[in-house]
Amino acid sequence: MSTLNRKKVRQRIHRRIRKKVTGTNACPRLAVNYSNQHIYAQVIDDTAGNTLCAASSLDKGVENAASNQSTAEKVGELVAKRAKEAKIEKVVFDRGGHLYHGKIKALADAARKAGLQF
Repeated sequence: MSTLNRKKVRQRIHRRIRKKVTGTNACPRLAVNYSNQHIYAQVIDDTAGNTLCAASSLDKGVENAASNQSTAEKVGELVAKRAKEAKIEKVVFDRGGHLYHGKIKALADAARKAGLQF
């Protein structure tokens, strides 16, 4: 009987997603990741290999540093605001191998509501 290693499964799914999703200068990639304590989001230009802007639950704009849906919404709004300041309107979404529900969906919906298109 074999046990399922959830981290390796997620990494395999993420590699499969990354074959199709790449960020350019015109349309960068919004990459999302989370741990048990924090949520991270960054806008990446893969052609140049640069992070254009980022936000996480560790930032001062987010009062309640946790890994839950309400914090994910705040991080989504913050990363969208920073992307707008960097003159980024349109992104492609990289869910990082995580399922699109809960924290990931809350962050994406908040970023859309704040003005990012994807």
